Amino acid sequence: MRVLLLGANGFIGRFVADRLLADPAVHLTALGRGDDADVRFDLASGSPGALTRFLDAVHPGVVVNCAGATRGGARELTRHNTIAVATVCEALRRSGCGARLVQVGCASEYGPSQPGSSTAEDAVPRPGGPYGVSKLAATELVLGSGLDAVVLRVFSPVGPGTPAGSPLGRLAEAMRRAMQAGDGELKLSGLGVQRDFVDVRDVARAVHAASLSAAQGVVNIGTGRAVRLRDAAAVLARVAGYTGNLHELDAPHGMQQRPMIGAPRSEGTIADQLAAAPYPYPDGCGPWQQADVRTARDRLGWRPRINLEESLADIWMEAACRI
Repeated sequence: MRVLLLGANGFIGRFVADRLLADPAVHLTALGRGDDADVRFDLASGSPGALTRFLDAVHPGVVVNCAGATRGGARELTRHNTIAVATVCEALRRSGCGARLVQVGCASEYGPSQPGSSTAEDAVPRPGGPYGVSKLAATELVLGSGLDAVVLRVFSPVGPGTPAGSPLGRLAEAMRRAMQAGDGELKLSGLGVQRDFVDVRDVARAVHAASLSAAQGVVNIGTGRAVRLRDAAAVLARVAGYTGNLHELDAPHGMQQRPMIGAPRSEGTIADQLAAAPYPYPDGCGPWQQADVRTARDRLGWRPRINLEESLADIWMEAACRI
């Protein structure tokens, strides 16, 4: 099977590449903006015609899209997360390769959910920030393309290589600095947030399974269990051997005055939502998010294998190398 991987240098893309390369039946070609890509191509600025010509030459059976941006303003996020996917869909429609598309989406597309609930694929998406809106727009493009396609909505990916800007990445870095400085107290904020943390290597397994399956539509990829960031911090401290006190700071001043779960939200266009004021939670998902993962089990034959403690140990291993 010939697979074209977009975004092979990203956090998820690197592990997807490793997983696909481990399959002797897969012939992998990586397309991206970096020098180490097999083919250099910028999805955000390249034309569908140019990508079509490449698809016709390579003739992949599967295209996996892990490319995109997680940071930046609304314009940049739209360019890398939405326009890029429009280019991929249009090129696939024009091409004669007939490739299946596996699009990596994210849980930020759903937005906030009711505490204690599990979010299923039929939940009405209400993204709380420009990142989630840009990814939701990409999903809608894929679902409306008429292609043989599946969108994997990945919840909170963690594990080796976790970005420093993510909650657990920041937590590991703060703990590293505290241990390096010999601080007996680590002051942290926002530890009440609960997220469904799924190991990036399990995500890669899900992408591989989706490539081989006939599943279409949206499929959630998570563990089905929300974990409080405070509890993750305690596990990380144990893994790291940090014996100091974890002191939780109050929520930032003014956060309570911003919209919370259940507050009325204007329905407007994608552009209106992109221009809206930032949600109090960086990922726009409110204080709670947990995946309903029955569809992944039933349609992909996929279940998570790596527990959070192992993921945190690997995150810490990288952080400890900098001490």
